[in-house]
Amino acid sequence: MARNARPTAAKREREKALSERRQQKAAKRQDAKMRKASQQRPADGVDPDIAGIVPGPQPPADWQVEE
Repeated sequence: MARNARPTAAKREREKALSERRQQKAAKRQDAKMRKASQQRPADGVDPDIAGIVPGPQPPADWQVEE
């Protein structure tokens, strides 16, 4: 039994959706790369997660203060 050699409309739709997803991912990667490049870099040896934290005893939280 012979089969239709031409791609079906469903296959064309799948391929089109796949190509659109690839383009969206590439654009998202490019945006992330641009954002990362435009951010200011911290000084060498400074961890941005702990910058500005003062070591030592911390003041009590609001719920710990007795009135």
